[in-house]
Amino acid sequence: MPTYTQIGSAVVVGSGGQASISFTAIPATFTDLILKISARTLSAGSDNFDGLEMKFNSSTTGYTRRLLYAYNGSPGSTTSTDSRWSFGNSNTSTGSTFSNTEIYIPNYSATQNKSVSTESALENNSASVFSIFVGAGLSTNTAAITSITITPESATNFVQHSTAYLYGVSNA
Repeated sequence: MPTYTQIGSAVVVGSGGQASISFTAIPATFTDLILKISARTLSAGSDNFDGLEMKFNSSTTGYTRRLLYAYNGSPGSTTSTDSRWSFGNSNTSTGSTFSNTEIYIPNYSATQNKSVSTESALENNSASVFSIFVGAGLSTNTAAITSITITPESATNFVQHSTAYLYGVSNA
């Protein structure tokens, strides 16, 4: 049975917000990682949505992803290759609500390509909205993951009370 251990301190965004959420000095003592995020940003995006971008070890190359989503109740999908992953979402419309994202990263310390799976849910009252994302991605960087940085796609700040937790998974 897997054992989950919180790595480092939880990130809780304070008054005034912050531009990114980072986990550094990630030890190579687990088999997998799980990142749990509850976020809201200052973006005024037209779709009541702000994507969350993720980078490993500050790398800006080698990311591909496939997302399945629901927009206005209709399914859709997108594929991209980019300088970072755009996964998950952050609520921007309904006051005082936060979106939730979970990212699973197996074999993060192996010297091979890194895969991820992700799921996100956006809670709000808007008629035009992305409501759920399920995705998979691949990084061609073969270095062990020692840091993860999450930023809002809109380049705005995370608002106060946004949180992120990183867990190491043993015996997965």
